[in-house]
Amino acid sequence: MTDTVATTAPDHAPATTGTATGPLAGRRVLFLTADEGVERVELVRPRQAMLRAGATVLLASPSGGRVQLFDHLDHAGTEMSDSAISDIDLSDVAGVVLPGGVANPDQLRMDPDAVRLLSDALDSGLPVAVVCHGPWTLIETGRLGGRTVTSWPSLRTDLSNAGAHWVDQSVVVCTNGPGALVSSRKPDDLEDFSRAAVDAFSARRAA
Repeated sequence: MTDTVATTAPDHAPATTGTATGPLAGRRVLFLTADEGVERVELVRPRQAMLRAGATVLLASPSGGRVQLFDHLDHAGTEMSDSAISDIDLSDVAGVVLPGGVANPDQLRMDPDAVRLLSDALDSGLPVAVVCHGPWTLIETGRLGGRTVTSWPSLRTDLSNAGAHWVDQSVVVCTNGPGALVSSRKPDDLEDFSRAAVDAFSARRAA
């Protein structure tokens, strides 16, 4: 699957409301990113899956403003956030998605509001789905002990030092905790990742 976003594209507002039917119809899914360094495909393709499942997608960043996307090391357009992270209410959120990119999670892990929000989500049993370098941010919550995760291979030592059990699989759904933790390694895994995230978020709604 190929996404076509020009590297010089201006700010744009993609669709945020999904189909009227689907397992996530009437629910919100939160995508959490830094203000820059976000791997575009890891935002775009899971968001498309959430929209197909009927969700309303909310993009939150520290500034609540422009988010710079990347294709690896190249600029790949920008999008506008729907909200600042500090203004997010998790009470009507079906799940949280953390895209990757190298700079994105490294910056997000330094944002106290993001770490606090993710800690609250994990403690409350809200499903969290994270891909590639995204687990760097989750390490800061101190809540990965005993959880099984996967990631981009370079994070293996960091995640192991945080108490997680790292495995090399296209997608891992860990339920050894208050809520499901879905993780994948890289863009090639996004089909499996998106499907597992929709299933986890739908199961949370049914419960």
